[in-house]
Amino acid sequence: HANPTPATDGTHLAVSFGSEGLYVYTLEGNLLWKKDLGVLDSGFFQAPEAQWGFASSPVIHDGKLIVQADVQKNSFLAAFDVRSGKQLWRTARQDVPTWSTPAIVEGTQVVVNGWKQIAGYELQTGKEIWRMRGGGDIPVPTPLYAGGLIVITNAHGPGRPIYAIRPGARGDLNENPAAIAWKHDRAGNYMQTPLVAGDVAYFCYDNGVCSAYQLATGERLFQQRLGAGQSGFSSSPVAASGHLYVTNEEGHTYVLALGREYKLLGENELGEQVMASPAIVDGVLYLRGRGHLWAIEERR
Repeated sequence: HANPTPATDGTHLAVSFGSEGLYVYTLEGNLLWKKDLGVLDSGFFQAPEAQWGFASSPVIHDGKLIVQADVQKNSFLAAFDVRSGKQLWRTARQDVPTWSTPAIVEGTQVVVNGWKQIAGYELQTGKEIWRMRGGGDIPVPTPLYAGGLIVITNAHGPGRPIYAIRPGARGDLNENPAAIAWKHDRAGNYMQTPLVAGDVAYFCYDNGVCSAYQLATGERLFQQRLGAGQSGFSSSPVAASGHLYVTNEEGHTYVLALGREYKLLGENELGEQVMASPAIVDGVLYLRGRGHLWAIEERR
């Protein structure tokens, strides 16, 4: 398994292979350090034999490499010095296996998705700032921070919520929900990380139903199914130049206009299975398919 996405700060390249360890290289490919984090068993807590593999990606910020490891036993969140590999702090978590990636909020807070423990932690110390429980029991999407709100969604099992949380949250939000700006109990994503562009947040279910919400208020602006509902959607959407790109598992990409109204601009076919999220760099759209890496740019 090699599910996690690599992370770079322009100098270091961090890659995680779960139980096979954490590795940091120079951009020239020279190994700087590696660390064995032990057995990271990411089997589904209700069916441990469902071994989808460790999938939380490392994150680099301000010289710190952050790793979230929600697993069957001894879950934790940890920070390492990206240059030396020295562990700076390690905080135990009380959660079942999850597959989400941490997010950095305002440069001071690490926010992680979860089922039993959605939470925010101090970046410098790992001390818990706030927590809440709720939602789906297979959390996958990465939290987002935009427009002064932390957006968290998950799905499967008991619920599929969307939460918009103020970054000044403190304590147990289940007992003191004042820090939750808005929420929807049955509107969240299972696999895809949502996307915020301008003042609109876009969500896509694994069945292809795409929804857009006013970020500040949670008002739903539109909801539309992409395609005939016969293909799954696992990769997260990306946006550039006023366009939203949503690719299904069969390699079919839907191109939407960014904005408050649904407008389908085009459709493109790769003819190959796509599970990974695309990346956009310098006007080039990169897609990883089952057998190829595709680089697509505007025809010149």
